[in-house]
Amino acid sequence: MLSLYNKYSLLGRAIQSRMHTLQPKHTKLKQEEVKKLLEKYNISVSQLAKIKSDDPAIAPMNCVRGDVLKIERKEDKINTYFRVVV
Repeated sequence: MLSLYNKYSLLGRAIQSRMHTLQPKHTKLKQEEVKKLLEKYNISVSQLAKIKSDDPAIAPMNCVRGDVLKIERKEDKINTYFRVVV
């Protein structure tokens, strides 16, 4: 069991990692967007790359298993990746 100090310390780290300038932008997709994505690429949810539900980058988003995330990384251009929460 986490002590009160550790609980808020972990929450603070999750919020800080979400606000870090180098952190890629994470967005939870709506069901309609997921359906369009899967149709566009002719894939199923199980074929998407995975991300753990306890990943600090998605902690503030309250993601549950099965949610699909869009991750936008700024490299030479903005690259978009998709992950399913496990």
